[in-house]
Amino acid sequence: MENQKGSLKSTIAVSLTNYLDAGAIVAGASGLTLWQNYLGLTEGDLGWLNAISANCLGAAIGAIVGGFLADKYGRKAIYTYNMLVYMLGVAIIMVAVNFPMLLAGFLITGISVGVGVPASWTYISENSEVGNRGRNIGISQMAWGVGPTIILILGMLLAPPTGDGTRGVLFEWVRWCAETITGGTVEGGALNVFSSRIVFASLFIVALIAWMLQRRLNESEEWKAAKSAENKEEKAGTFSSFGTLLTNKVNVRTMIFLAGIYLTWNLVSSVMGFFQQHIYETAGGLSNVHANMLSAAQWIIIIFATLVFSMIVDKVNQRWLYCFGVGMGVIAWLIIVTIGIRSISGLLFFTLLWAIQAGVSVQAFYALWASELFPAKYRAAAQGIMFFVVRGVSAVWGLCFVYIYGENGEGFYRAAYIMIALLLVSLVVGTIWTPQTRGKSLEQITKERYGDDK
Repeated sequence: MENQKGSLKSTIAVSLTNYLDAGAIVAGASGLTLWQNYLGLTEGDLGWLNAISANCLGAAIGAIVGGFLADKYGRKAIYTYNMLVYMLGVAIIMVAVNFPMLLAGFLITGISVGVGVPASWTYISENSEVGNRGRNIGISQMAWGVGPTIILILGMLLAPPTGDGTRGVLFEWVRWCAETITGGTVEGGALNVFSSRIVFASLFIVALIAWMLQRRLNESEEWKAAKSAENKEEKAGTFSSFGTLLTNKVNVRTMIFLAGIYLTWNLVSSVMGFFQQHIYETAGGLSNVHANMLSAAQWIIIIFATLVFSMIVDKVNQRWLYCFGVGMGVIAWLIIVTIGIRSISGLLFFTLLWAIQAGVSVQAFYALWASELFPAKYRAAAQGIMFFVVRGVSAVWGLCFVYIYGENGEGFYRAAYIMIALLLVSLVVGTIWTPQTRGKSLEQITKERYGDDK
């Protein structure tokens, strides 16, 4: 019982990384139109913000570096310093007055997110009991839902007025903050963007709390054991392990499988994570307040769906649970292209079904399986490489998406059919080749897959 409490406590502390990951993506998304109006950004500029952010390339760069560092110096080393980098990136966004500053803030924040992700999923898995590994990964995914929910509700409350006069109930407080900070009257885009600055300030505060909690965590016992064994065998160390990771046939097959489920799904999810409110406002014709309101409702559903996932994932057939989750995503997109993006009923059904699939998401299964299928000595590095590939390709896709989508959403349906095709690939690959790891220890899984050559 004591071990279970300890693993749950460390899971909650580490899960703040997921809160800040998703929070950074959605904070950028919810204020995207505000920054566009303030700085006069084009759709191409928005594509670059997405490409280098926590949603794509920034996280990709951070992940491959963070995975290597977590395997070489330990999981705790990441938690001691990484949140300081995150706070720096967020602080730059908070005071940005031009596009290069905004771009730099998004990039630094994204790199920090990427550094933390492999370490967090690995740490949670290594510190979980056999029967609670999926549960703890599910709890960490709940933080990935709680972050956007809070950010979107905050964005809705702080939202500036739109053409029909709709505005957030706390917008006058935003005006007071803006005029107090600048020492004068602020109007137009310069005033409205303060709503987004305040949202990012909330992430700065959470990052500070996360840093204080995570730096107190104990090192992973499994990592220490793997490092001790490596030293006794007098191997070449992490670089040698890194090479083995890329040449061992079992590893290569595993990475191809994980790319098949996670890369294809993330190409859809990354677009929805960064552009959803923008799509709702342009192609869907909603106001900023209503777009944030609908997205906030979606994330509330995601939290409950993730809670259910965490309760059952260690107890049910994971093949059919995976199939159900991705299947809901396919149905959601089929509905939106059938009923139409400008239909309120279509948007509501899409929001509900997309929320269910996000709760029983490919990311949750990926986090679970990626931490199970590789040996401890390069477990974080493997996830770092995968995350680098996934978010890097997502960055390129994000740049392509804005041109497929168009300035005002005229290419939405063309993009939607591409989303459906990607989700179908993820559905088929994951359902057919679901790994049989439920109920097994990490040591047992490694022994079955690698024998003594691990």
